[in-house]
Amino acid sequence: MATSEVTLDFQRPERIGLEEAILCQGKAPEHLVEILERADERGASFLLTRLSLSQLEGLPPALRKKLDYEPVSRTAFFGTVKPLSGPPRVAIVAAGTSDAFVTREVSRTLRYAGHDSTTIVDVGVAGLWRLMDKVALIGSHPVVVAVAGMDAALPTVLGGLVSSVLIAVPTSTGYGVAQGGHAALHAILSSCAPGVTTLNIDNGYGAACAAMRVLRALDR
Repeated sequence: MATSEVTLDFQRPERIGLEEAILCQGKAPEHLVEILERADERGASFLLTRLSLSQLEGLPPALRKKLDYEPVSRTAFFGTVKPLSGPPRVAIVAAGTSDAFVTREVSRTLRYAGHDSTTIVDVGVAGLWRLMDKVALIGSHPVVVAVAGMDAALPTVLGGLVSSVLIAVPTSTGYGVAQGGHAALHAILSSCAPGVTTLNIDNGYGAACAAMRVLRALDR
């Protein structure tokens, strides 16, 4: 009898306050089926990330029906989503609509965990007036996630305008010397705005988890 290649971490919330999420990218169909069936047996819920449409369509119909799938972010909710815990405390600010795949991964991760958020899109520095019109709203949130590709100037500009905890996510949006997001990442790491932290390229899930760690610390 084959040994299972799946080991689920149901105790993670007790240790760190964050649930395990299932990264679907690279997983074989039988792995996803086993994970979801074992979660279903326990009455457990999961957030699935990087779930492609082909992977979704390859699941048995009974499991597919239990998933709330959002195609742009490639995320899915399996089981019960936590109720919203209060008004939005995280602002998700995106430089362009081309960054929506990351922006929505941030908001979906927060929503799964019961945190509402305010999303403000298409306020990149090429039209600075659009950002300035929203600065007061953005700064009213204790945590801001800034999502930007190309030259990723948005997090640096926001770092000089708002006092919120600022978490940047460089995206792979861009071409040529943008190098799949490396230019954006390096720009944020080189930022002269003090206190801007950054995640890996396209890591909306990680940014949402960082925001939740901050909120958890604020609530202690």
